[in-house]
Amino acid sequence: MKLSRGILSITAAAVVSGSALGSALAFGHWLQEAAARSSHQRPTVDYWLEPVTPTSPGLIAQGRRLFLDSCAHCHGADASGDEGPDLHDLRVSDRYIAHMIVFGEPHQMPSFAKKYGAADITALTSYLRSLESS
Repeated sequence: MKLSRGILSITAAAVVSGSALGSALAFGHWLQEAAARSSHQRPTVDYWLEPVTPTSPGLIAQGRRLFLDSCAHCHGADASGDEGPDLHDLRVSDRYIAHMIVFGEPHQMPSFAKKYGAADITALTSYLRSLESS
């Protein structure tokens, strides 16, 4: 009888602590998604699976020149946002960044598919990734 009460107590404690942990994790996930929505970023699963963006001082400098030429009038010269969102500390995949550059966003951002090729998009992505540490 005493043994079964002990097992019952342990089981109840495990269920309660599991529920509390699950609730905390779910709430944290919800907060992360809400923050991403309010910052115009769409988190994607592939963000964690992608290889690291190639970077070098030359590639970052080229990306900055391209950014100043085509993006700064909406995102600001320092990419902190103006008409367009702040681009510091992006939490989206490189694939998503490339998609936005190539296809744009209807009624918000033009497409740059005709203006930039793959090398330019890599340079722009490298520049944007360099802003994470700013």
